[in-house]
Amino acid sequence: MLSIDNIRVDFGGTNLFHDISFIINKRDRIALVGKNGAGKSTLLKIIAGQQQPTAGTVSRPKGFTVGYLPQVMTHTDGRTVYEEAELAFSHIHEMEEELERMNSELSLRSDYESEDYHRLIEEYTHLNEQSTIMGGSHYEAEIERALTGLGFARTDFARPTNEFSGGWRMRIELAKLLLQHPDILLLDEPTNHLDIESIQWLERSGNAVLLVSHDRAFLNAVTNRTIEISCGRIYDYKLSYDKFMETRKERREQQIRAYENQQKEIADIKEFIERFRYKPTKAVQVQSRIKQLEKMVPIEIDEEDTSRLRLKFAPATRSGNYPVICSQVKKAFGAHTVFENVNFTINRGEKVAFVGRNGEGKTTLVRCILGEIDYEGEITIGHNVQTSYFAQHEAQLLDENLTVFQTIDNVATGDIRLRIRDILGAFMFGGEASDKPVKVLSGGERSRLAMIRLLLRQMNLLILDEPTNHLDMQSKDILKEAIRDFDGTVIVVSHDREFLDGLVTKVYEFGDGKVREHLGGIYDYLATKRATNINEALAQTT
Repeated sequence: MLSIDNIRVDFGGTNLFHDISFIINKRDRIALVGKNGAGKSTLLKIIAGQQQPTAGTVSRPKGFTVGYLPQVMTHTDGRTVYEEAELAFSHIHEMEEELERMNSELSLRSDYESEDYHRLIEEYTHLNEQSTIMGGSHYEAEIERALTGLGFARTDFARPTNEFSGGWRMRIELAKLLLQHPDILLLDEPTNHLDIESIQWLERSGNAVLLVSHDRAFLNAVTNRTIEISCGRIYDYKLSYDKFMETRKERREQQIRAYENQQKEIADIKEFIERFRYKPTKAVQVQSRIKQLEKMVPIEIDEEDTSRLRLKFAPATRSGNYPVICSQVKKAFGAHTVFENVNFTINRGEKVAFVGRNGEGKTTLVRCILGEIDYEGEITIGHNVQTSYFAQHEAQLLDENLTVFQTIDNVATGDIRLRIRDILGAFMFGGEASDKPVKVLSGGERSRLAMIRLLLRQMNLLILDEPTNHLDMQSKDILKEAIRDFDGTVIVVSHDREFLDGLVTKVYEFGDGKVREHLGGIYDYLATKRATNINEALAQTT
């Protein structure tokens, strides 16, 4: 279906890939994985045709379509949400005109047995199927399904796109891609700005896909094949992500054994050369060993992750028994009520999650708790509560004039200052990267740096708003373990099910102007919600 042949990419004399080759078939749903900087986004751009490799080719059949969703995109203003989504069908008229032209050509030809005639028939059939899949000119219902599935209310359809945040505008772009029904979707971190319900909707999409994501649950639900980029090469597994991780561990153990055997062989050869270098009777054998050494290809070992490095928050001072109490809390913006009659108590030491569709008020209630905005009702903050807040825009608050090391050194205290290099290395700021100025960091790098700074703060109430956006799995594992070991109270706003699993013991669901309490973990909540939806559907049919 799509062939990647001997792709090589060089950057400033450094080889990023060498001789990468693989084929993507029609039903493949592939997770593209590898450490940060391995070249995942670069490979997606090459396949999408937005970047040229140093060598090698990407081959695709005629008429083959690719839909590409980058991490960062430019937006145009001047249209409503619906009008922007409708652009996905702007080429339908072109397709219809092409079908008419091909049909006319077929009616005039009589070379029914020729290869060219059969090729034209195949092209016509493929294009006609594409047109049928897209619904021809009857696409209104499909636009509505895509937009509502990704979290938009019908009242949003007529709103200008410039009224929405970057995350919501990314959803519009994703809706446009899905509506175009490309032969393959290339998705670079698509879940960073989606809530749990939207992610689950995307999981049910039937497109062939090659995606980069750090959401483990999403990868396991969506993909059936995993391609890892490591040491400039690829390793291709017909396995879902978790099964790939098991196999990868076995592969690395085999690499270590092979590496050790090779090192012993090299040592033996060198010892032979040194021992008999000046002995005439051994000259031929010495030269043979030298040539053998020159031809030997060094065995490389996959880089070991540092997720086993345990980091801990500073010990929490004891707060009152009830750090947060909400009583009859209501928040409205003009005539729009975000939520009302909110009543709950968070106990000292609890770790809870705020979940729900975007726009239902999760961040708004956090801001009420922090006292950043006014509200009706009463929110009581307990005795001796010290709050630390990680906002979605936390990365934008970093001092751009400092280096990575200085940013952390300025907030580190005590013995932790001796481990700054280790901590930075765990979050992919090892070596020279620790001396980079903040102003040259990417959005993902800034998020990781802001997260390190959070780890070093003194607090006993930790509030995190989408903390895992832009964090890779290794960094998320380190953060999750640190939060799990934290002896204070934690509120997490997140759509990352794998991150929340085993971390929180209570879930607050935001929706329809209400906040509902669910005891148990994130998957207990999702199971209850599924059962409720099924019962409601059954009730409507009786």
